[in-house]
Amino acid sequence: MAENQPYLSIVIPAYKEGERIGQNLLEIEEFLSNKNYSYEIIVVIDGSPDNTAEIVKNYSSQVKNVRLINNSANHGKGYVVRQGLLETAGKYVVFLDADGSTSITHVEKFLPELEKGTDVIVGSRKIEGAFVQVHQPRYREIMGEGGNWLIRIVLGLWSFPDTQCGFKMLTGKAAHEVAQRMVVDRFGFDFELIILAEKLGFKIKQMPVRWLNEEGSTVSLTGPNGFIQVLIDLFKTKWRLITGKYNIKKQ
Repeated sequence: MAENQPYLSIVIPAYKEGERIGQNLLEIEEFLSNKNYSYEIIVVIDGSPDNTAEIVKNYSSQVKNVRLINNSANHGKGYVVRQGLLETAGKYVVFLDADGSTSITHVEKFLPELEKGTDVIVGSRKIEGAFVQVHQPRYREIMGEGGNWLIRIVLGLWSFPDTQCGFKMLTGKAAHEVAQRMVVDRFGFDFELIILAEKLGFKIKQMPVRWLNEEGSTVSLTGPNGFIQVLIDLFKTKWRLITGKYNIKKQ
């Protein structure tokens, strides 16, 4: 590890999270404060119309090593996750949702797997050992199930029953190699990240998470964050793979 390189980089994409992000930052600080490794926290705000940026600034006196990237325009979760990943300097990288639906404490079990040689760990709510504490509304779960089957069929990700969980860990190298090729700006970025990591030859592992649905999601059927847009991005991703747009050479 290079001198002054953080051991862990944490990326938190945020949009309209003024009411929840402060508590999550405090939980992250509490978890990391008794660890013997260095870390950085990068909060990337996606053109949020509320006071999310102000809240993060206010909490920076209580939470160490926080850096804020405040985009003036809304681009989408994929855009800000990609932006955050490319800004990381850590040996290992994790990104997680600002609402705390999947706790930072999962890092405890994920890190040893990265240390043993795994490059990418995909948090999953659908494999043995996972626990969904509070479910999403049924209509969203049905949309999610249907979408995930399509993702598995179109991209050949048969072994991934849950590509869309917002908690993933990568080595710094994998994070940069994958992020610099990612182009999906909205919610389809999760499956794009996994298929790119696979095509680049990175070693991928799925691990179960404990997940708590938080109200306030911007997922819907139509619109820029809608289910239909995810399907459009799915087929565009497949087309880019077929036509070689991703410039993939195995690592």
